[in-house]
Amino acid sequence: MQGKQLRKLEAELWRAADQLRANSKLTASEYSMPVLGLIFLRHAYNRFQKVKTEVEKHLPVHPQRGKRPVNKKDFEERNAMFLPEKAQFEYLVSLPESADTGEAIDNAMKLIEEEYDNLKGVLPKNFSIFSKDLLRELLRIFNKEVLQKAEGDLFGKIYEYFLNKFAMTGAQEGGEFFTPMSLVQTIVNVIEPDHGIVFDPACGSAGMFVQTGYFIESEGLKPAEKVTFYGQEKAELNTRLAKMNMAVHGLEGNIQEGNTFYEDKHNLVGGADFVMANPPFNVDGVDKTKDVVKKDPRLVLDGKVNLPKNDNANYLWIQYFYNYLKPTGRAGFVMASSASDAGHSEKDIREKLVKTGAVDVMMAIGNNFFYTRSLPCTLWFFDRAKEQNEAKKDKVLMLDARKIYRKVTSKVNDFSPEQLKNLICIVNLYRGNTERFESAVKTYLQTAADLAKETAETTAELQKQLQYIFTTVTDFATQYTGDNKEAKAFVDALYIEETASVYEQQNKLISVAKKVKADIEVLETIAHLCKALRKPQDKLIKQLFDAISTAAKDYQLSKNKDWKALNVQTEHVPSLKALQQQLSGNPEEEEPGLLHETEYFYKQAHWLTSRFPDGVYTDVEGLCKVVTQKEIEEKDWSLSPGRYVGVDTYTNDDIDYEERLNEIHIELEALNEEGIVLAKTIVENFKDLAL
Repeated sequence: MQGKQLRKLEAELWRAADQLRANSKLTASEYSMPVLGLIFLRHAYNRFQKVKTEVEKHLPVHPQRGKRPVNKKDFEERNAMFLPEKAQFEYLVSLPESADTGEAIDNAMKLIEEEYDNLKGVLPKNFSIFSKDLLRELLRIFNKEVLQKAEGDLFGKIYEYFLNKFAMTGAQEGGEFFTPMSLVQTIVNVIEPDHGIVFDPACGSAGMFVQTGYFIESEGLKPAEKVTFYGQEKAELNTRLAKMNMAVHGLEGNIQEGNTFYEDKHNLVGGADFVMANPPFNVDGVDKTKDVVKKDPRLVLDGKVNLPKNDNANYLWIQYFYNYLKPTGRAGFVMASSASDAGHSEKDIREKLVKTGAVDVMMAIGNNFFYTRSLPCTLWFFDRAKEQNEAKKDKVLMLDARKIYRKVTSKVNDFSPEQLKNLICIVNLYRGNTERFESAVKTYLQTAADLAKETAETTAELQKQLQYIFTTVTDFATQYTGDNKEAKAFVDALYIEETASVYEQQNKLISVAKKVKADIEVLETIAHLCKALRKPQDKLIKQLFDAISTAAKDYQLSKNKDWKALNVQTEHVPSLKALQQQLSGNPEEEEPGLLHETEYFYKQAHWLTSRFPDGVYTDVEGLCKVVTQKEIEEKDWSLSPGRYVGVDTYTNDDIDYEERLNEIHIELEALNEEGIVLAKTIVENFKDLAL
């Protein structure tokens, strides 16, 4: 689902959910769980249906009894939740008008809790407080076709949207519990948690665990057989959300409620293979006079407890993550950018961490990756195995990704799948692993080549349609006009100066692309041809359509039997429009066409190969640099990538002006929407003043 579609869906779902507040007079914290409960049921049912279909395909058929019914074990083997009939979304939607909808939803939650011990007391069961009509309307909205077909990533984004909307309306304190999917995916792909104990001491809604599950499944493995999840979360509500989120994805884990500053519920110091977290930034008020803090083994570096003097918990968290790790463990976590350069006692702690050799990668992230925070952040990565490797111990990869992002809305950015893949390629090259880089480049080039062939075929068909319409309409117009001066203008309008030029560009593209191989130099030519063709081709088609439309109207061709027989407007124009959309995309739905996609995947390969032409790691100005501990010491133990990598020399070459125009359009659209809301608010305020 593209950005615009997603934004529309999110807005519609939020308006629907907000009816609970408007019609029940509940606070955000009171109605958030019921809404998230419905999303939970919808997502669980989607996964249930998908797995059920897969299972039934492979069930043996008994001569007499036929196929056996699916059972709970079938779903557990595929990391999905088994739903009793009366807990299925379709059952709830299909209830008769006379049914007590609130009671039915409550019962659905109880049935699920009976199936899964880890969910007992977790799911919301207070739907009876809402009116029957309101609940039926919400069920109807959450049963839209787009949501019936939705899978993991989409629901993750919807969950993200709702969690943070509730945060902004006061349902959660500071919106601290949710980490944007892009950042979670980055952390998971850098530390590669594929075995042992995975721990998140600030687990929020368990997004880290869910993405770890996806990562392990992508390797063809089963999460339950490879890892054990441990989580700790301060807030009771967030703990429930975490358990719900994990259950939906067929994951099991030990999630405990507790304040990590004073409690270590799992006692995992030195016991975790992987630690990942997005802790709340810049927390103050931690009571450092408590013995549990002053003697905390999680704060030991260089043989003693390190308590930062300033009232900021960032360096408490950082030390926790280090000390939870086994001697071979890896950690990845989100941290406020200010922590990379913090001075005084925090600098001393940072120096000790660097000297251990465990600091592996520092990745600077730009603005607007969080719904509730616009400030940049930094991803920190530890690899304690480096401490025992003299060749690697002294090195840290500084990676500045602040200029790498995709604009989702005017206020929210993320990484595209390809941007994420490219960043992970850099990390792997730094580690001496060239396989991901080679695989990524090969995949990009092959994808571009396949798209180029499809583009050539579609362009040839479009040209054929264009020529047919031009010939047919021109011949008809010439015969029809006679000596009619006004009608002769129709013939003149059909002469478009750029036609021959467009045909020439089309022929070049068809000739080069139809037999293309995954060769970067050939694909570069094709990418340029794709880019050059797009606008003039669209302009030509528009002019043709305008001429036909005008003529049909001005000369009343709609009443002419001979014109009707040509089927120009009823058959050939729609066909040409469809081909044009395949090539140029659908701007309204933000769907890219073949011309853009062919160019795009070539550019991804070029982005990697132009920076790392030999397929091995090298420092790239403005992007990445491997630094030594001595260099870090010279920078006062700073771990801010921007202080090391310099200025990006590739910026001008990589500007995508079309993409930038799209970003401006998104920003303008959002400003217009905000303006409408503001205008309504002003009008209402004036009404109040008049009273």
